[in-house]
Amino acid sequence: MQGIWVYLTVLFVCIASVLTGESGVDLTDHEEHRGSINVYVIPIQGMIDKPNLYILRRGLKEAIRNNIEMVILDMDTPGGRVDTCLEMMKALDRFDGVTATYVNEDAISAGSFLAASTEEIYFAPRGKIGASAVIQGTGEDVPETARLKMESYLRANIRAMAEDKPQRADVIRAMLDANFEFKIGEEVIKPSGELLTLTAKEAMQPYGDLETPLLGAGVYADINELLDAKLGSGAYQIKDFEVTYSEKWAKWLNTFAPALLGLGMLLLFIEFKTPGFGLFGIGGIATIAAFFISQNIAGLAGNEVVLFFVLGASLVLVEVLFFAGLILFAAPGILLMVGALIWAMIDYWPAGKTVINAELFLEPLLNLMIGTIIAIGAALLLSKILKGSWLERRMVLRDTSASTITFNKPTKATELIGSNGFVITPLHPTGRIEINGVRYEGSCVNGSIDLGAKIRVIGKNDFGLIVEDVSKLC
Repeated sequence: MQGIWVYLTVLFVCIASVLTGESGVDLTDHEEHRGSINVYVIPIQGMIDKPNLYILRRGLKEAIRNNIEMVILDMDTPGGRVDTCLEMMKALDRFDGVTATYVNEDAISAGSFLAASTEEIYFAPRGKIGASAVIQGTGEDVPETARLKMESYLRANIRAMAEDKPQRADVIRAMLDANFEFKIGEEVIKPSGELLTLTAKEAMQPYGDLETPLLGAGVYADINELLDAKLGSGAYQIKDFEVTYSEKWAKWLNTFAPALLGLGMLLLFIEFKTPGFGLFGIGGIATIAAFFISQNIAGLAGNEVVLFFVLGASLVLVEVLFFAGLILFAAPGILLMVGALIWAMIDYWPAGKTVINAELFLEPLLNLMIGTIIAIGAALLLSKILKGSWLERRMVLRDTSASTITFNKPTKATELIGSNGFVITPLHPTGRIEINGVRYEGSCVNGSIDLGAKIRVIGKNDFGLIVEDVSKLC
């Protein structure tokens, strides 16, 4: 157990230092305006996929925490996954302030759905929106029954989010349903047999008795010009989310969250069972850190979960080092660690925006179960593959000279009970002992035993021989 405090400290510093920096999204003030309206500008660039979901989710949570009045999506996307788009639409619905989209320059396919779920849609002069037919990732058409279900569900979401803009639902339907003839009064906007795609000018074209623009709320050269017109020059403060490289690998890391959990637990278990501190401990720390960091970038975990995890690990270590077998510290410590891992995967929203139900915990519990299965399965597999190797010899806690006695053969280990020896590395509470010229891993029940002290074997566990100090009894 030498160095146990080292890798606990490294674990905390490694994770906390990254999370404290809010890796993945850097919130930058354009300029200071006291008493002005705060506006968050969140970039939705490239494909609608997990990284964009992470950016939006983190940005909206920050906006809610800081009582931001307005969020603008700076959008340029050719579309992407419908399921991810739906998650992003649900995230937008949790924000109580004004939501808007600045189409700069494309809001195609899934991008048009996302834009339509915001209250206002603005355009760059060369902005375009539409062509929203649902297709498979391979580019092929979706089977008709599945397509009709998906289109119906998407339209229902748009109607629910834009109840005060009934015309918008028809515009979106014209963008995704080629068979729909879109008319306003007697004027045909889109005939049957084609999909609707609008330029900025076309989106601003007025229709109907009220001369209402078809879809847009305005055309502006950039977001500053937009806000000058809407709020007044100098009456607002923009905070941009600058996306860093970490968003690009967050999707990969988060996809393998159960594997990260399993590998981290396995490496730390091996480190725990081998003397000293080495590569397994470093690897375990790095893997658990990667897990927490990926959840933080995904807009899930905050810094609090790291503190709870480290607190739980500290309680377990207090149990192992000073009160072995008491369970008083280990039980709550394990609960805190497991709770932190689950909490890290829960989509928690501030200001009472989280809906507490079974679904909220289902995926985190499943991921934790898969991670545990991976760790146990890998440990069993390694015990078979590496049988007789140096790693097994370290894990069963014996020297090469102890070829006739291993803890894979309990009867042999039992024969050592009652034997006397002495300590060759201090037991705090584990270390090395020597009996009849053979070295073993040993541990004391309480406290510590100094170097050179005489000991007697009183039992065994999975980690070595349990001994008591008899030098003071002589």
